Amino acid sequence: MPAAPEPSATPPAGRGRRRVVCAVSEIPPGQRRILEVDGRSIGIFNVDGRFYALRNRCPHRGGALCEGPVCGTVLPTDDRSYAYGREGEIIRCAWHGWEFDIATGRALVDPAVRARTYPVAVENGSVVIAL
Repeated sequence: MPAAPEPSATPPAGRGRRRVVCAVSEIPPGQRRILEVDGRSIGIFNVDGRFYALRNRCPHRGGALCEGPVCGTVLPTDDRSYAYGREGEIIRCAWHGWEFDIATGRALVDPAVRARTYPVAVENGSVVIAL
């Protein structure tokens, strides 16, 4: 069995305030937590041992994006078959079904539309985000 990927160890950069939001152990792989951080509702996701943070607001119509199902999506194929993949890497807005890449915040239907993301790091067993 291959070893689990190392959690992100790169410190959050490029933004101001850093906040410890929870212990790594509080969000097992494939899970999420939605937290209020400095007045913002933010979803923290553990995707195969890597942590990501998204604002809990869908850019399409303002729905609670991070409360939707974490899933995969239909992949492009060369024929008329359907292939499902990327399980656990996609968040689907519960309001209208728009799908977003958890890692980048990009909408699958239109990559120019993005949910707000925040840099995340793991430090001393804690998940840290930069706002």
